[in-house]
Amino acid sequence: MLKLSLGFLAGAIIAAVLGFSGLVGAAADIANALFIIFLLFFVISAISRTVQGKQV
Repeated sequence: MLKLSLGFLAGAIIAAVLGFSGLVGAAADIANALFIIFLLFFVISAISRTVQGKQV
């Protein structure tokens, strides 16, 4: 149990360092941009397959 508690403590310290330094906000912005880009790729791919007559 002590090892598990120390693991959670280490995780909390790492999360605090990343959260208070602003890196998490930048990572969230990058993840949001990548989501939008890949969503657009999916929509374009689905439309092109539909136009070509293939099932999605």
